[in-house]
Amino acid sequence: MSNDDTSKGIDRRGALECMIWAGTGVIWTLSGGMPKSSQLLGTGPAQAAEKVATGFSFLQISDSHVGFNKPANPDALGTLKEAIAKVSDLPARPAFMIHTGDITHLSKPGQFDDAEKVIGEAKLDVHYVPGEHDLIDEDNGKAYLDRFGKNTKGGGWYSFDAGGVHFIGLVNVANLKAGGMGSLGDEQLAWLADDLKGKPTSTPVVVFAHIPLWTISADWGWGTEDSARALTLLTRFGSVTVLNGHIHQLMQKVEGNVTFHTARSTAFPQPAPGTAPAPGPMLVPAEKLRGLLGITSVEVHHGKGALAITDTPLATS
Repeated sequence: MSNDDTSKGIDRRGALECMIWAGTGVIWTLSGGMPKSSQLLGTGPAQAAEKVATGFSFLQISDSHVGFNKPANPDALGTLKEAIAKVSDLPARPAFMIHTGDITHLSKPGQFDDAEKVIGEAKLDVHYVPGEHDLIDEDNGKAYLDRFGKNTKGGGWYSFDAGGVHFIGLVNVANLKAGGMGSLGDEQLAWLADDLKGKPTSTPVVVFAHIPLWTISADWGWGTEDSARALTLLTRFGSVTVLNGHIHQLMQKVEGNVTFHTARSTAFPQPAPGTAPAPGPMLVPAEKLRGLLGITSVEVHHGKGALAITDTPLATS
């Protein structure tokens, strides 16, 4: 798929699915409960200031894979530094950052140390959820929970409120089998139902987890097997945004009042479903790697079914 390919198609219900090869960090702005996103890397000062000024804003980064050093990207820590430098250079500061998992590649203490040091340079509060690569230590995720699990429930799920928005961090990577679908589990779903009780339907809700909550490719495990139970609890809200990582490429889907969005990695690309025998780090020529990093603007226009998506890469081949 080229940098200019933006849409996959529209299903019979009018839900739009879009894939964009661009960017490593996403800046989200919520204005009137309606989310807008644009890719962070390559955003000019005037564009960034405008987006932050239009409403409450926060950042999303994902899949840093600190410790990864294979040919697909020999310096994953370096590209994370590049993304965080862009955060630090923003002319107007977002409220905070969320990281949607795979902070590290092998859950090693030194990898967590390096990631925290670099991400900390942004001088923003950071809200984490784990990816499967963050839970592969000998103690089944203890290293992650010791660092990022304070005030969380169960395996690390939690919620908080900011700027009139209710944020929910979910964990769908516990006990994940190779190539298997993600799972939330009964305990977490019961907590979610209780968490949402009493929330007015007018409250904008942002859910973030590592594996997508819509099935992109069951064969590749790109989905969450019990996500329908979670989404049923969210259908009464007027604006729901679901943010994920894991697949290392931007895809979007809009169904009713729910916007699904997966972020790009700061480490390496993965192939689009069906274009390779299996998922995994995708090798591209070194001179083209940063051609996959760029600016993506996503706007939702009231009364229109389609999303307006513009992709501008940092570099062209």
